[in-house]
Amino acid sequence: MRTPVAEISEQPTPPVVQASAEIPWAALAWFTMLLVAVFFPILRALVDQWMTDEDVSHGFFVPVVALYIVWQRRDKILALEYKPAWWGLAVMAWGALQAYLGTLAAELFLQRTSFLISLVGLLLVVGGVALVRQLIFPLLLLPFMIPIPSVIYNQLTFPLQLFASRVAEFVLGVVGIPVLRDGNILELASQKLSVAEACSGIRSLLSLTFLSLVYAYFFDGRVWMRWVLFFLTIPIAIVANAGRVTITGMLSEVNPELARGFFHELEGWVIFMIALVLLLATHFLISRLPGLSQKEQPIA
Repeated sequence: MRTPVAEISEQPTPPVVQASAEIPWAALAWFTMLLVAVFFPILRALVDQWMTDEDVSHGFFVPVVALYIVWQRRDKILALEYKPAWWGLAVMAWGALQAYLGTLAAELFLQRTSFLISLVGLLLVVGGVALVRQLIFPLLLLPFMIPIPSVIYNQLTFPLQLFASRVAEFVLGVVGIPVLRDGNILELASQKLSVAEACSGIRSLLSLTFLSLVYAYFFDGRVWMRWVLFFLTIPIAIVANAGRVTITGMLSEVNPELARGFFHELEGWVIFMIALVLLLATHFLISRLPGLSQKEQPIA
C-alpha cells in the first residue's frame, strides 16, 4: 500500500510593509498656529496688495503651487527620518527680530521675508535638515509672492520704460510712422503716448520667471534647465513688452481708442501669451540639442 505524499505548496512571501515616519503632528500644528498668529497682520497686508496691485497679482498662485508640489512629494516626506534641528529656534528668533525691525522701519520687504525665514526655522525644529532639503524647491518659489523692494523696483522700471520707448521709436520709424521720443514719452501724429510704470514690463517679467521655474519642474527633470529657462525668460519678457509698446503705437494711428482701456489690457494679455509660447519654444529647442535629450530626475 502506497503512503500518500502530502503536497507542499510554496506560500507567497508577504510583502514587507515599511512603517511610515512618525510625523510630530502636535508640534507642527502648535508651531504653525503660533507662526500664523504672530505674522497675521503682515500676511493680511500682503494679501491686500495681491488684490490691488496687478504687478504682484500672481502672488495668489505661488503658495498654491508650492503646496501642490509638497503634496506630490508626500511619500518622500513621510519616508524621512525626523531629527529636529534645535538650532532652528535661532532661525525663528532671527525671523522674529527681522519682523520687529521691519515694523519699526515700516519696511514691508523685511517684514514679509521674515515670515519665510521663520517658516524655515519651524521646519528645522519639526523635521530637521532632511525635511528642509526635501522642501527646498517649493520654499524657493515662495519669495515670488513677495513684492520686490520699492528701491529696486524703481531702479528696474525706468530703464525698462526707456528701452521699450526706444525700440518702439525705432520700429515705428522703420514702418513709416512719424514719432518723436522724449524720454519715455512717444509723440505721434494722433496723440501722445506715455510708457508708464505699468507698461515697463516688470509685471510680465515677474510672472514669467515664476512660470518658467514651475514649468521646468513639471515638464523637465533636469534641474539645470530650470535655471536656464529662468534667465532666458528675462530677455524674452523685456523684448515682448517692447513689442507691446510698438504695437500700441501702431494701433493708435488706426484708432486712438485702441491704445487705452479694454483694448490696451487685452493687448497686454496677448503679448504675455506670446512671450509664454516663446518660452515653451525655447525649451523645445534646447531639449533637441545634441546630447541634451536624456532627462534626469529632479533632485530639488
